[in-house]
Amino acid sequence: MEIKGKAVIFGDNINTDVIIPSKYLTTLDPYELAKHAMEGLNSKFHEKAREGVIIVAGKNFGCGSSREHAPIALEHAGVRCIIAKSFARIFYRNAINIGLPVVECSSILEKTGDGDELLVNLAEGEIVNLTKNLRLQASILPSFILEIISAGGLVEHLKRRLEEHGEL
Repeated sequence: MEIKGKAVIFGDNINTDVIIPSKYLTTLDPYELAKHAMEGLNSKFHEKAREGVIIVAGKNFGCGSSREHAPIALEHAGVRCIIAKSFARIFYRNAINIGLPVVECSSILEKTGDGDELLVNLAEGEIVNLTKNLRLQASILPSFILEIISAGGLVEHLKRRLEEHGEL
């Protein structure tokens, strides 16, 4: 599975309150949440993300509360993938559960600029910065996680398994 998009750069410790501020948690509409994704750091993020972007970030992306709204807001804003040095574990799993690819790469921030065109091969754990003609090694996602992402999230994955095999 390959994903292509332009990089949008963020730093370390981007928490879920920054990803989607708590004042917007009064709605469950993912498209309404998307309008406010990352607005505290970049008020035009949702407009840029509509084009289909890849977030590039530092350490501990998604720290803070365990709200599922954060990856939902990003996905519905147009984020195709998130590459970070590291993720808060609950954000990482919430993203996988909704089918939003998340990949760890220790050198991503040093090798990527805002707007660089990236190509991510999830199965190989390879990131190609097409703008700078660089190849980076990222974490390789296990096959069961690739299956969940490919299905569009955990619920869809389980539905497929039930339909195909009659069991989970």
